[in-house]
Amino acid sequence: MAISSLTSGVASRYAQSLFDIALEAKALARVEEQMVAFEALLSESDDLRRLIGSPVFSSDEQLRAIDAIVDKAGFDGVFGNFLKVVASNRRLFALPGMFGAFRAIAAEHKGVVAAEVTSAAKLTAAQEKELKATLKDVAGKDVDINVTVDPSLLGGLIVKIGSRQIDTSLRTKLSSMKLALKEVG
Repeated sequence: MAISSLTSGVASRYAQSLFDIALEAKALARVEEQMVAFEALLSESDDLRRLIGSPVFSSDEQLRAIDAIVDKAGFDGVFGNFLKVVASNRRLFALPGMFGAFRAIAAEHKGVVAAEVTSAAKLTAAQEKELKATLKDVAGKDVDINVTVDPSLLGGLIVKIGSRQIDTSLRTKLSSMKLALKEVG
């Protein structure tokens, strides 16, 4: 528990700093765009996930690797510098939390509610549009969704808006049914 609260605190501070700098530099949209591109790289590369998650790599090794990624991917300005600072401070492990916290801060600034959506399969554009409309009705504000795919859900969605979570995944329903059957047994 202490590790996750430490990571959360680190993530919040770095996210707030990134937001403040991006806002001042009028680069908010560019930072958000590059963040999505970095997350795509992260989801595609086991090596990159290992780099940011493993304490085995030294600060210099992490910085050299991130520097190469920043150059190769064309991450420039505020976001490129941010990644380098995070790497040099050995805080790459907290990047996913930083990105989530940044999105929440940016959404609040725009008057939009952020929602984290996990689905069993990739959503179509029409499904995303319908989900946004439904969540807007529930939240009473425009909703910015970040969708991740987790095939282990088997079907359905898990939606997190603020402190609320709605879990309609088949995995959860099957687990509940299994538990109920054991009690009857």
